[in-house]
Amino acid sequence: MVVTTPWLTVTRGDAPLLVSIPHTGTELPGLDGQIVSPWLARRDTDWWIEKLYDFAAGLGATVVRTAISRTVIDVNRDPSGVSLYPGQATTGLCPTETFDGDPLYRDGLQPGEGGIARRRETWFDPYHAALRTELERLRGSHDRVVLYDCHSIRSVIPRLFPGELPVFNLGTNGGASADPQLEAKVTTLLEASDESFVVNGRFRGGWITRHYGTPEEGVHALQMELACRGYLREPVGPVDETNWPVAYDPDFAAPLRAVLHSIFETALDWARR
Repeated sequence: MVVTTPWLTVTRGDAPLLVSIPHTGTELPGLDGQIVSPWLARRDTDWWIEKLYDFAAGLGATVVRTAISRTVIDVNRDPSGVSLYPGQATTGLCPTETFDGDPLYRDGLQPGEGGIARRRETWFDPYHAALRTELERLRGSHDRVVLYDCHSIRSVIPRLFPGELPVFNLGTNGGASADPQLEAKVTTLLEASDESFVVNGRFRGGWITRHYGTPEEGVHALQMELACRGYLREPVGPVDETNWPVAYDPDFAAPLRAVLHSIFETALDWARR
């Protein structure tokens, strides 16, 4: 069953797996004339993640996805505005700069408190209402549910992390958001993938992972941050409007997609036992 609004899509399944896709949106409602450029406002999109994970519904997973750009409001940030990574560079609830530190808004046109509150009410709150509704529905028929939060990022962003990011970045908020056995099973698959990986490294999990991951209540949250080179022909060096984003090539993405498919199957087997 698919439930859609003009910007929010919920594909309902009955398996104990909820897939959150919070950062593939490219719509920029209300920002005409305020932002430096639409391309810059979309540069940090998690490009083509919805294509990479389009097998999820076929496994019976529930998928929640927003079409609104993270530049409008980031549904994976603490709604209070508190930084998820104190002391480290990051972007906020309504970002005013890109990952690289480029200003997103023209001078004097950054969102104020009232504008941020309206964006929360219009897009942030409904996204999280959908997550809560689906988690409650699935917990009604499963003792354990896995919440898997899907992300990607360019492999090299010096402002956010040194060097080149590992291909797989699994986050469980330092082990607090998921059962250690589930984390270990997913880690074993990453070890066998022959790709670089880290667990609870630079990306330990955002607001979705930290807020909903409550193992004691049967909800086990994982965040997977993928370096784009793992599934895209990512350009080497700085990107611009001529080379980013690149097209999605299913053949190029197939090896990494197979690992992700195995992760979902493993998570489902674990949740059902």
